[in-house]
Amino acid sequence: MTNVITHWMDGALFSGASTSTADVTNPATGRVTGQVVLATADDAAAVIASAKAASRAWGATSIARRTQIIFAFRELLNARKDELAVLISAEHGKVHSDALGEIARGQEVVEFACGIAHLLKGGHSENASTGVDVHSKRDPLGVVGIISPFNFPAMVPMWFFPVALAAGNAVVLKPSEKDPSASLWIAELWKEAGLPDGVFNVLQGDKVAVDALLQSPDVASISFVGSTPIAQYVYETASKHGKRVQALGGAKNHMVVLPDADLDLAADAAVNAGYGSAGERCMAISVLVAVEPIADELVAKIAERTRTLRIGDGAKARTPEADMGPLVTRAHRDKVAGYVASGAAAGATVVIDGREVEPTGESDGFWLGPTLFDQVTTDMDIYTEEIFGPVLAVVRVKSYDEAVALINANEFGNGTAIFTNDGGAARRFESDVEVGMIGVNVPIPVPVAYYSFGGWKNSLFGDTHAHGVEGVHFFTRGKVVTTRWIDPANRPSGGLELGFPRND
Repeated sequence: MTNVITHWMDGALFSGASTSTADVTNPATGRVTGQVVLATADDAAAVIASAKAASRAWGATSIARRTQIIFAFRELLNARKDELAVLISAEHGKVHSDALGEIARGQEVVEFACGIAHLLKGGHSENASTGVDVHSKRDPLGVVGIISPFNFPAMVPMWFFPVALAAGNAVVLKPSEKDPSASLWIAELWKEAGLPDGVFNVLQGDKVAVDALLQSPDVASISFVGSTPIAQYVYETASKHGKRVQALGGAKNHMVVLPDADLDLAADAAVNAGYGSAGERCMAISVLVAVEPIADELVAKIAERTRTLRIGDGAKARTPEADMGPLVTRAHRDKVAGYVASGAAAGATVVIDGREVEPTGESDGFWLGPTLFDQVTTDMDIYTEEIFGPVLAVVRVKSYDEAVALINANEFGNGTAIFTNDGGAARRFESDVEVGMIGVNVPIPVPVAYYSFGGWKNSLFGDTHAHGVEGVHFFTRGKVVTTRWIDPANRPSGGLELGFPRND
Protein backbone atom coordinates (compact mmCIF):
# COMPACT_ATOMS: atom_id res chain seq x y z
CA MET A 1 0.00 0.00 0.00
CA THR A 2 1.38 3.42 -0.96
CA ASN A 3 2.30 5.72 1.91
CA VAL A 4 0.16 8.88 1.88
CA ILE A 5 1.94 11.96 3.22
CA THR A 6 -0.49 14.53 4.57
CA HIS A 7 -0.57 17.92 6.27
CA TRP A 8 -0.18 18.56 10.02
CA MET A 9 -2.76 20.78 11.72
CA ASP A 10 -3.91 21.25 15.31
CA GLY A 11 -1.30 18.76 16.51
CA ALA A 12 -2.43 15.90 14.27
CA LEU A 13 -2.30 14.60 10.70
CA PHE A 14 -4.78 16.33 8.41
CA SER A 15 -5.67 14.92 4.99
CA GLY A 16 -7.68 17.86 3.70
CA ALA A 17 -10.13 17.77 0.83
CA SER A 18 -7.67 17.53 -2.03
CA THR A 19 -7.58 14.47 -4.29
CA SER A 20 -4.45 15.70 -6.04
CA THR A 21 -1.13 14.08 -5.13
CA ALA A 22 2.48 13.94 -6.29
CA ASP A 23 4.88 11.01 -6.32
CA VAL A 24 7.65 10.83 -3.75
CA THR A 25 10.55 8.69 -4.93
CA ASN A 26 13.67 7.13 -3.49
CA PRO A 27 16.38 8.62 -5.73
CA ALA A 28 18.72 5.68 -5.14
CA THR A 29 16.22 3.13 -6.47
CA GLY A 30 13.94 5.17 -8.70
CA ARG A 31 10.91 3.63 -7.00
CA VAL A 32 7.87 5.59 -5.83
CA THR A 33 7.66 5.31 -2.05
CA GLY A 34 4.76 7.61 -1.29
CA GLN A 35 2.14 10.07 -2.42
CA VAL A 36 2.15 13.57 -0.96
CA VAL A 37 -1.17 15.39 -0.94
CA LEU A 38 -1.23 18.76 -2.69
CA ALA A 39 -3.28 21.29 -0.77
CA THR A 40 -6.28 23.08 -2.19
CA ALA A 41 -6.85 26.73 -1.32
CA ASP A 42 -9.41 25.58 1.28
CA ASP A 43 -6.91 23.16 2.82
CA ALA A 44 -4.36 25.97 3.10
CA ALA A 45 -6.94 28.28 4.65
CA ALA A 46 -7.75 25.65 7.28
CA VAL A 47 -4.10 25.16 8.24
CA ILE A 48 -3.47 28.92 8.40
CA ALA A 49 -6.62 29.36 10.53
CA SER A 50 -5.31 26.74 12.95
CA ALA A 51 -2.06 28.66 13.30
CA LYS A 52 -3.89 31.94 13.80
CA ALA A 53 -6.13 30.46 16.50
CA ALA A 54 -3.10 29.20 18.42
CA SER A 55 -0.85 32.22 17.92
CA ARG A 56 -2.30 34.58 20.52
CA ALA A 57 -2.03 32.19 23.47
CA TRP A 58 1.45 31.10 22.40
CA GLY A 59 2.59 34.71 22.04
CA ALA A 60 1.30 35.39 25.56
CA THR A 61 3.16 32.37 26.98
CA SER A 62 6.12 33.32 29.11
CA ILE A 63 9.56 33.39 27.54
CA ALA A 64 10.68 30.92 30.19
CA ARG A 65 8.03 28.39 29.20
CA ARG A 66 8.65 28.86 25.48
CA THR A 67 12.38 28.29 25.80
CA GLN A 68 11.81 25.24 28.00
CA ILE A 69 9.84 23.67 25.15
CA ILE A 70 12.52 24.65 22.64
CA PHE A 71 15.10 22.97 24.87
CA ALA A 72 12.96 19.83 25.17
CA PHE A 73 12.77 19.71 21.37
CA ARG A 74 16.55 20.04 21.21
CA GLU A 75 17.03 17.08 23.54
CA LEU A 76 14.58 14.90 21.61
CA LEU A 77 16.16 15.85 18.29
CA ASN A 78 19.64 15.08 19.57
CA ALA A 79 18.55 11.67 20.86
CA ARG A 80 16.63 10.67 17.73
CA LYS A 81 18.43 12.46 14.90
CA ASP A 82 19.38 9.16 13.30
CA GLU A 83 15.69 8.53 12.52
CA LEU A 84 15.43 11.87 10.75
CA ALA A 85 18.63 11.23 8.80
CA VAL A 86 17.20 7.94 7.49
CA LEU A 87 14.10 9.77 6.22
CA ILE A 88 16.21 12.42 4.51
CA SER A 89 18.41 9.86 2.77
CA ALA A 90 15.37 7.91 1.57
CA GLU A 91 13.69 10.90 -0.10
CA HIS A 92 16.53 13.27 -0.94
CA GLY A 93 19.27 10.74 -1.69
CA LYS A 94 22.13 12.30 0.25
CA VAL A 95 24.31 9.86 2.14
CA HIS A 96 23.48 9.18 5.77
CA SER A 97 26.51 11.01 7.19
CA ASP A 98 25.63 14.11 5.15
CA ALA A 99 22.05 13.98 6.42
CA LEU A 100 23.35 13.86 9.98
CA GLY A 101 25.54 16.86 9.23
CA GLU A 102 22.54 18.79 7.95
CA ILE A 103 20.64 18.05 11.14
CA ALA A 104 23.60 19.09 13.30
CA ARG A 105 23.81 22.48 11.61
CA GLY A 106 20.07 22.99 12.03
CA GLN A 107 20.31 22.00 15.67
CA GLU A 108 22.73 24.89 16.20
CA VAL A 109 19.84 27.27 15.50
CA VAL A 110 17.63 25.38 17.95
CA GLU A 111 20.33 25.85 20.57
CA PHE A 112 20.61 29.54 19.69
CA ALA A 113 16.85 29.91 20.16
CA CYS A 114 17.07 28.40 23.64
CA GLY A 115 18.87 31.59 24.70
CA ILE A 116 16.59 34.03 22.92
CA ALA A 117 15.45 35.78 26.11
CA HIS A 118 18.48 38.05 26.04
CA LEU A 119 17.67 39.18 22.49
CA LEU A 120 14.00 39.88 23.25
CA LYS A 121 14.85 42.41 25.92
CA GLY A 122 13.69 45.95 25.40
CA GLY A 123 15.19 49.19 26.68
CA HIS A 124 14.04 51.56 29.42
CA SER A 125 14.68 55.26 29.91
CA GLU A 126 13.49 56.78 33.17
CA ASN A 127 12.50 60.45 33.25
CA ALA A 128 13.08 60.94 29.52
CA SER A 129 10.91 64.00 30.00
CA THR A 130 9.78 65.38 33.34
CA GLY A 131 7.85 62.57 35.00
CA VAL A 132 7.78 60.57 31.76
CA ASP A 133 9.36 57.15 31.21
CA VAL A 134 9.92 55.41 27.88
CA HIS A 135 10.42 51.71 27.27
CA SER A 136 10.62 49.50 24.20
CA LYS A 137 9.50 45.93 23.68
CA ARG A 138 9.50 43.32 20.93
CA ASP A 139 6.27 41.48 20.14
CA PRO A 140 5.75 38.40 17.96
CA LEU A 141 4.28 38.84 14.49
CA GLY A 142 1.53 36.21 14.83
CA VAL A 143 1.53 33.62 12.03
CA VAL A 144 4.69 33.18 9.93
CA GLY A 145 5.12 31.15 6.75
CA ILE A 146 8.22 29.14 5.85
CA ILE A 147 8.69 27.79 2.31
CA SER A 148 11.67 25.45 2.19
CA PRO A 149 13.56 23.72 -0.67
CA PHE A 150 14.23 20.05 -1.35
CA ASN A 151 17.98 20.12 -0.76
CA PHE A 152 17.87 20.60 3.02
CA PRO A 153 14.51 19.32 4.29
CA ALA A 154 15.62 19.63 7.93
CA MET A 155 18.32 22.30 8.13
CA VAL A 156 16.67 25.07 6.11
CA PRO A 157 13.37 24.98 8.04
CA MET A 158 15.47 24.97 11.21
CA TRP A 159 17.11 28.21 10.10
CA PHE A 160 13.74 29.82 10.73
CA PHE A 161 11.24 27.99 12.93
CA PRO A 162 13.27 27.75 16.19
CA VAL A 163 13.68 31.52 16.27
CA ALA A 164 10.12 32.15 15.12
CA LEU A 165 8.65 29.87 17.80
CA ALA A 166 10.91 31.12 20.57
CA ALA A 167 9.85 34.66 19.71
CA GLY A 168 6.20 33.67 20.21
CA ASN A 169 4.93 33.08 16.67
CA ALA A 170 2.88 30.23 15.22
CA VAL A 171 4.45 28.57 12.16
CA VAL A 172 3.12 27.17 8.89
CA LEU A 173 5.85 25.20 7.12
CA LYS A 174 5.47 24.41 3.40
CA PRO A 175 8.16 21.82 2.60
CA SER A 176 9.22 20.67 -0.84
CA GLU A 177 6.92 18.07 -2.32
CA LYS A 178 10.03 16.09 -3.36
CA ASP A 179 10.97 15.15 0.23
CA PRO A 180 8.09 16.03 2.55
CA SER A 181 8.29 13.33 5.24
CA ALA A 182 10.94 15.09 7.36
CA SER A 183 8.48 17.92 8.04
CA LEU A 184 5.92 15.57 9.61
CA TRP A 185 8.58 13.87 11.70
CA ILE A 186 9.61 17.29 13.01
CA ALA A 187 5.96 18.21 13.70
CA GLU A 188 5.47 15.06 15.76
CA LEU A 189 8.65 15.82 17.70
CA TRP A 190 7.34 19.30 18.56
CA LYS A 191 4.16 17.72 19.94
CA GLU A 192 6.23 15.34 22.04
CA ALA A 193 8.28 18.29 23.33
CA GLY A 194 5.12 19.93 24.64
CA LEU A 195 4.41 22.55 21.99
CA PRO A 196 0.70 23.45 22.08
CA ASP A 197 -1.42 22.20 19.20
CA GLY A 198 -1.69 24.60 16.28
CA VAL A 199 1.58 26.40 16.97
CA PHE A 200 3.57 24.33 14.45
CA ASN A 201 1.78 23.27 11.27
CA VAL A 202 2.78 21.64 7.97
CA LEU A 203 1.10 22.52 4.69
CA GLN A 204 2.00 20.12 1.87
CA GLY A 205 1.60 21.18 -1.72
CA ASP A 206 2.74 23.07 -4.77
CA LYS A 207 2.12 26.59 -6.09
CA VAL A 208 -1.44 26.61 -4.73
CA ALA A 209 -0.09 26.22 -1.19
CA VAL A 210 2.66 28.76 -1.79
CA ASP A 211 0.27 31.37 -3.16
CA ALA A 212 -2.10 30.82 -0.25
CA LEU A 213 0.70 31.70 2.19
CA LEU A 214 1.83 34.68 0.12
CA GLN A 215 -1.66 36.14 -0.14
CA SER A 216 -3.31 35.28 3.18
CA PRO A 217 -4.01 38.35 5.34
CA ASP A 218 -3.40 36.16 8.40
CA VAL A 219 0.24 35.38 7.51
CA ALA A 220 2.54 38.18 8.65
CA SER A 221 5.86 37.09 7.14
CA ILE A 222 7.40 34.74 4.62
CA SER A 223 10.79 33.03 4.84
CA PHE A 224 11.84 31.35 1.59
CA VAL A 225 14.85 29.52 0.19
CA GLY A 226 14.98 28.41 -3.44
CA SER A 227 15.88 29.53 -6.95
CA THR A 228 16.28 33.20 -7.81
CA PRO A 229 13.25 33.45 -10.15
CA ILE A 230 10.97 31.97 -7.49
CA ALA A 231 12.61 34.03 -4.72
CA GLN A 232 11.86 37.17 -6.71
CA TYR A 233 8.24 36.04 -7.25
CA VAL A 234 7.84 35.29 -3.55
CA TYR A 235 9.33 38.65 -2.58
CA GLU A 236 7.18 40.67 -4.97
CA THR A 237 3.93 38.82 -4.25
CA ALA A 238 4.28 38.69 -0.47
CA SER A 239 5.41 42.32 -0.29
CA LYS A 240 2.43 43.35 -2.38
CA HIS A 241 0.24 41.70 0.25
CA GLY A 242 1.87 43.62 3.07
CA LYS A 243 4.21 40.99 4.48
CA ARG A 244 7.80 41.22 5.54
CA VAL A 245 9.91 38.86 3.45
CA GLN A 246 13.30 37.14 3.53
CA ALA A 247 13.64 35.33 0.20
CA LEU A 248 17.00 33.62 -0.35
CA GLY A 249 17.71 32.81 -3.99
CA GLY A 250 20.30 31.12 -6.16
CA ALA A 251 24.08 31.07 -6.17
CA LYS A 252 27.17 30.58 -8.29
CA ASN A 253 29.88 30.31 -5.68
CA HIS A 254 33.50 30.93 -6.68
CA MET A 255 36.54 29.60 -4.86
CA VAL A 256 39.74 31.52 -5.61
CA VAL A 257 43.07 29.73 -5.22
CA LEU A 258 46.12 32.00 -5.12
CA PRO A 259 49.59 30.74 -6.16
CA ASP A 260 50.85 30.70 -2.56
CA ALA A 261 48.02 28.46 -1.31
CA ASP A 262 48.46 24.96 0.08
CA LEU A 263 47.29 23.12 -3.05
CA ASP A 264 46.59 19.85 -1.26
CA LEU A 265 44.29 21.66 1.16
CA ALA A 266 42.66 23.53 -1.73
CA ALA A 267 42.14 20.35 -3.74
CA ASP A 268 40.51 18.58 -0.78
CA ALA A 269 38.26 21.59 -0.24
CA ALA A 270 37.25 21.82 -3.90
CA VAL A 271 36.19 18.16 -3.97
CA ASN A 272 34.35 18.35 -0.66
CA ALA A 273 32.55 21.59 -1.47
CA GLY A 274 31.90 20.81 -5.12
CA TYR A 275 30.57 17.28 -4.86
CA GLY A 276 29.16 16.95 -1.34
CA SER A 277 25.42 16.24 -1.40
CA ALA A 278 25.81 15.73 -5.19
CA GLY A 279 26.35 19.48 -5.54
CA GLU A 280 22.75 20.17 -4.48
CA ARG A 281 23.71 22.92 -2.05
CA CYS A 282 23.22 26.66 -2.39
CA MET A 283 26.66 27.02 -0.79
CA ALA A 284 28.37 24.46 -3.05
CA ILE A 285 31.50 25.57 -4.86
CA SER A 286 30.70 25.37 -8.56
CA VAL A 287 33.49 27.57 -9.96
CA LEU A 288 37.13 27.20 -9.01
CA VAL A 289 39.17 30.26 -10.03
CA ALA A 290 42.81 29.22 -10.38
CA VAL A 291 45.27 32.13 -10.39
CA GLU A 292 48.18 31.09 -12.59
CA PRO A 293 50.65 29.47 -12.65
CA ILE A 294 49.12 26.78 -10.43
CA ALA A 295 46.14 25.61 -12.51
CA ASP A 296 47.71 22.50 -14.07
CA GLU A 297 48.92 21.16 -10.74
CA LEU A 298 45.70 22.02 -8.94
CA VAL A 299 43.44 20.43 -11.56
CA ALA A 300 45.54 17.26 -11.44
CA LYS A 301 45.20 17.07 -7.66
CA ILE A 302 41.42 17.60 -7.82
CA ALA A 303 41.06 14.95 -10.52
CA GLU A 304 43.13 12.47 -8.52
CA ARG A 305 40.89 12.90 -5.49
CA THR A 306 37.65 12.91 -7.49
CA ARG A 307 38.43 9.53 -9.02
CA THR A 308 38.53 7.98 -5.53
CA LEU A 309 34.95 8.97 -4.68
CA ARG A 310 32.45 6.16 -4.21
CA ILE A 311 29.04 6.85 -5.69
CA GLY A 312 26.10 4.83 -4.44
CA ASP A 313 23.08 4.45 -2.22
CA GLY A 314 24.05 6.26 0.95
CA ALA A 315 21.23 4.97 3.10
CA LYS A 316 22.58 3.65 6.38
CA ALA A 317 21.21 0.13 5.85
CA ARG A 318 22.54 -0.25 2.33
CA THR A 319 25.97 1.05 1.31
CA PRO A 320 27.28 3.26 4.11
CA GLU A 321 30.65 3.47 2.38
CA ALA A 322 29.23 5.72 -0.38
CA ASP A 323 30.66 9.27 -0.47
CA MET A 324 28.01 10.73 -2.77
CA GLY A 325 24.46 9.67 -3.56
CA PRO A 326 22.12 10.22 -6.50
CA LEU A 327 20.41 13.42 -7.61
CA VAL A 328 16.95 14.12 -6.23
CA THR A 329 14.82 13.28 -9.29
CA ARG A 330 15.24 11.72 -12.71
CA ALA A 331 14.31 15.02 -14.37
CA HIS A 332 16.95 16.91 -12.41
CA ARG A 333 19.58 14.26 -13.16
CA ASP A 334 18.81 14.59 -16.87
CA LYS A 335 18.96 18.38 -16.68
CA VAL A 336 22.39 18.32 -15.04
CA ALA A 337 23.62 15.72 -17.54
CA GLY A 338 22.48 18.13 -20.25
CA TYR A 339 24.77 20.81 -18.81
CA VAL A 340 27.66 18.34 -18.92
CA ALA A 341 26.96 17.71 -22.61
CA SER A 342 26.68 21.44 -23.24
CA GLY A 343 30.01 22.16 -21.56
CA ALA A 344 31.76 19.56 -23.64
CA ALA A 345 30.16 20.87 -26.83
CA ALA A 346 31.18 24.44 -25.96
CA GLY A 347 34.85 23.47 -25.86
CA ALA A 348 35.58 23.08 -22.16
CA THR A 349 38.06 20.34 -21.32
CA VAL A 350 36.25 17.37 -19.78
CA VAL A 351 38.70 16.05 -17.18
CA ILE A 352 36.16 13.70 -15.55
CA ASP A 353 32.76 12.92 -17.09
CA GLY A 354 30.13 12.08 -14.49
CA ARG A 355 27.88 10.50 -17.10
CA GLU A 356 30.25 7.54 -17.13
CA VAL A 357 29.77 6.77 -13.44
CA GLU A 358 29.47 3.17 -12.22
CA PRO A 359 27.56 3.49 -8.95
CA THR A 360 27.04 0.98 -6.20
CA GLY A 361 23.28 0.92 -6.33
CA GLU A 362 20.23 -0.02 -8.32
CA SER A 363 20.31 0.73 -12.03
CA ASP A 364 17.14 2.83 -11.91
CA GLY A 365 18.63 5.30 -9.42
CA PHE A 366 19.15 8.88 -10.51
CA TRP A 367 22.91 8.61 -10.82
CA LEU A 368 25.36 11.18 -12.13
CA GLY A 369 28.96 11.13 -10.99
CA PRO A 370 31.26 14.07 -10.21
CA THR A 371 32.20 16.05 -13.33
CA LEU A 372 35.32 18.20 -13.61
CA PHE A 373 35.74 20.79 -16.37
CA ASP A 374 38.91 22.76 -17.10
CA GLN A 375 39.51 25.70 -19.43
CA VAL A 376 36.00 27.04 -18.80
CA THR A 377 35.16 30.51 -20.12
CA THR A 378 32.55 32.94 -18.83
CA ASP A 379 30.33 32.66 -21.91
CA MET A 380 29.65 28.94 -21.39
CA ASP A 381 26.38 27.99 -19.73
CA ILE A 382 28.24 25.71 -17.29
CA TYR A 383 29.65 28.99 -15.97
CA THR A 384 26.62 31.27 -16.24
CA GLU A 385 23.89 28.91 -14.98
CA GLU A 386 23.27 27.57 -11.49
CA ILE A 387 23.58 23.86 -12.29
CA PHE A 388 22.84 22.53 -8.79
CA GLY A 389 24.66 19.29 -9.41
CA PRO A 390 28.12 17.69 -9.05
CA VAL A 391 29.78 19.81 -11.73
CA LEU A 392 32.96 21.78 -10.94
CA ALA A 393 34.20 24.30 -13.51
CA VAL A 394 37.80 25.54 -13.42
CA VAL A 395 38.40 29.04 -14.76
CA ARG A 396 42.01 30.16 -15.19
CA VAL A 397 42.96 33.78 -14.54
CA LYS A 398 46.23 35.68 -14.48
CA SER A 399 45.84 37.76 -11.31
CA TYR A 400 44.05 38.36 -8.04
CA ASP A 401 42.35 41.43 -9.54
CA GLU A 402 40.98 39.38 -12.42
CA ALA A 403 39.61 36.80 -9.98
CA VAL A 404 37.83 39.44 -7.90
CA ALA A 405 36.42 41.11 -11.02
CA LEU A 406 35.00 37.74 -12.08
CA ILE A 407 33.20 37.30 -8.76
CA ASN A 408 31.84 40.82 -8.66
CA ALA A 409 30.54 40.66 -12.24
CA ASN A 410 28.38 37.65 -11.38
CA GLU A 411 24.68 38.24 -10.74
CA PHE A 412 24.81 36.19 -7.53
CA GLY A 413 26.53 37.05 -4.27
CA ASN A 414 25.78 34.17 -1.94
CA GLY A 415 29.12 32.66 -0.87
CA THR A 416 32.75 32.72 -1.93
CA ALA A 417 36.10 31.52 -0.65
CA ILE A 418 39.78 32.29 -1.04
CA PHE A 419 42.64 29.89 -0.42
CA THR A 420 45.92 31.56 0.41
CA ASN A 421 48.67 31.79 3.03
CA ASP A 422 48.89 35.55 2.55
CA GLY A 423 46.98 37.30 5.35
CA GLY A 424 47.10 40.63 3.56
CA ALA A 425 45.54 39.18 0.43
CA ALA A 426 42.82 37.47 2.48
CA ARG A 427 42.03 40.67 4.38
CA ARG A 428 41.82 42.60 1.12
CA PHE A 429 39.55 39.92 -0.37
CA GLU A 430 37.06 40.37 2.48
CA SER A 431 36.62 44.00 1.47
CA ASP A 432 36.87 43.64 -2.29
CA VAL A 433 34.25 40.98 -3.02
CA GLU A 434 30.54 41.83 -3.20
CA VAL A 435 29.32 38.66 -1.53
CA GLY A 436 27.42 38.02 1.69
CA MET A 437 29.40 35.08 3.10
CA ILE A 438 33.15 34.69 2.70
CA GLY A 439 35.50 31.87 3.60
CA VAL A 440 39.25 32.18 4.09
CA ASN A 441 40.67 28.68 3.61
CA VAL A 442 37.11 27.53 4.36
CA PRO A 443 35.23 26.39 1.24
CA ILE A 444 31.64 26.46 2.56
CA PRO A 445 31.42 29.51 4.84
CA VAL A 446 28.00 28.83 6.37
CA PRO A 447 27.99 30.99 9.51
CA VAL A 448 27.36 29.64 12.99
CA ALA A 449 23.82 30.20 14.24
CA TYR A 450 24.51 33.39 16.19
CA TYR A 451 25.60 35.07 12.95
CA SER A 452 23.19 35.50 10.07
CA PHE A 453 23.03 33.52 6.82
CA GLY A 454 22.40 35.36 3.58
CA GLY A 455 23.83 36.60 0.32
CA TRP A 456 23.91 39.76 -1.74
CA LYS A 457 22.60 40.75 -5.17
CA ASN A 458 20.29 38.16 -6.75
CA SER A 459 20.94 35.73 -3.91
CA LEU A 460 18.65 37.62 -1.51
CA PHE A 461 15.40 39.54 -1.89
CA GLY A 462 14.50 41.50 1.21
CA ASP A 463 16.86 43.13 3.65
CA THR A 464 16.99 40.52 6.42
CA HIS A 465 19.16 37.42 6.53
CA ALA A 466 18.31 34.13 8.24
CA HIS A 467 18.79 33.33 11.96
CA GLY A 468 21.11 35.19 14.30
CA VAL A 469 20.13 38.62 15.60
CA GLU A 470 18.64 39.54 12.22
CA GLY A 471 16.34 36.53 12.50
CA VAL A 472 15.13 37.63 15.94
CA HIS A 473 14.32 41.08 14.61
CA PHE A 474 12.62 39.62 11.54
CA PHE A 475 10.23 37.51 13.63
CA THR A 476 9.37 40.33 16.05
CA ARG A 477 8.30 43.94 15.72
CA GLY A 478 9.08 46.80 18.01
CA LYS A 479 6.82 48.84 20.22
CA VAL A 480 7.78 51.96 22.13
CA VAL A 481 5.66 52.89 25.17
CA THR A 482 5.72 56.39 26.66
CA THR A 483 4.33 56.46 30.23
CA ARG A 484 3.45 59.12 32.75
CA TRP A 485 2.06 58.16 36.14
CA ILE A 486 0.66 61.03 38.14
CA ASP A 487 2.28 61.59 41.52
CA PRO A 488 -0.48 62.96 43.78
CA ALA A 489 2.14 64.88 45.79
CA ASN A 490 3.54 66.56 42.70
CA ARG A 491 0.65 66.80 40.29
CA PRO A 492 1.55 68.68 37.07
CA SER A 493 -0.48 71.73 36.21
CA GLY A 494 -3.32 71.04 33.78
CA GLY A 495 -4.69 73.25 31.08
CA LEU A 496 -5.09 73.04 27.34
CA GLU A 497 -2.08 73.11 25.03
CA LEU A 498 -2.62 72.33 21.34
CA GLY A 499 1.02 72.71 20.32
CA PHE A 500 3.10 69.63 19.49
CA PRO A 501 4.29 68.05 22.76
CA ARG A 502 7.85 68.87 23.78
CA ASN A 503 10.25 67.08 26.05
CA ASP A 504 11.27 69.20 29.01
